[in-house]
Amino acid sequence: GDALTDPSVAALEKEHEEITKVKNVGAIEVGRYLVETWYFSPYPDEYCKVDRLYICEFCLKYMRHRKTLRRHQAKCGRRHPPGREVYRHENLTLWEVDGKANKLYCQNLCLLSKLFLDHKTLYYDVDPFLFYVLCEVDDEGAHLVGYFSKEKHSPEEYNLACILTFPPYQRKGYGKLLISFSYELSKREGKVGSPEKPLSDLGKLSYRSYWSHVLLSLLRERRGNVSVKDMSRITAIKMEDIISTLQSLNLIKYWKGQHVIAVSQAALAAAGATAGGGGGGGRGPRLCLPEYLKWEPPAAAGAAKPKTAKK
Repeated sequence: GDALTDPSVAALEKEHEEITKVKNVGAIEVGRYLVETWYFSPYPDEYCKVDRLYICEFCLKYMRHRKTLRRHQAKCGRRHPPGREVYRHENLTLWEVDGKANKLYCQNLCLLSKLFLDHKTLYYDVDPFLFYVLCEVDDEGAHLVGYFSKEKHSPEEYNLACILTFPPYQRKGYGKLLISFSYELSKREGKVGSPEKPLSDLGKLSYRSYWSHVLLSLLRERRGNVSVKDMSRITAIKMEDIISTLQSLNLIKYWKGQHVIAVSQAALAAAGATAGGGGGGGRGPRLCLPEYLKWEPPAAAGAAKPKTAKK
């Protein structure tokens, strides 16, 4: 799972309790889970005067009554997100969903995720975004685990706008898996990326954990002989994020006007203990395996096909 220390999680959960006093939907029933919500979400008023919303886990349509959901399920033909599957490994799939082509699904995804995100402001204007939706697959279909969104064109080179692992799937390492997908896409685009700020508190913890894991692995592999610039090129992580992470791990010094990576085996071991390793049982976290990612940048994909003349 994600290497979150219990005190920090407990503190966040306490904070959630304080803020959630203004929430307008008490709980949601989605798939096989009944989930208590954390925050306000701007669902239409007539859907907010009920203790519980019922949500189709495949198309994300929301309803006020369980019997309405049952009727809907009998005729809803969906068993996975719209869009295209770009990753499949073992029981996990990742779907790329275009906010413009699948507006209603993406709006419903944003409304649903706002129940668990404090800072989110995007609900209805989904056209400029791509959504990468992670699912666990079984015989019944592809069950929603989490997602991240990304601007189609980001002048600031953000590679992620919003990220959420839904509560039933939290603390299983899925946050870092989603983050690793966002960086793998950046690598394929030949860009360096960074998440849009502000991150949620849980988002910050996931990023710090992901960055620490990736950078420590690289430093061990290179025995410390690698510059911040090279680390950025290899990992697609922005230099500022690398510097702040290495500072938090006491692996960087500021010397003669520049940042110098100061690494010994002892320092790496200490930093590894600080970072908490990542996945349970001494294994690293589950990250994107590039060979299973069937994705190339839109420009490259477009260039491969001859343009047809407009009629």
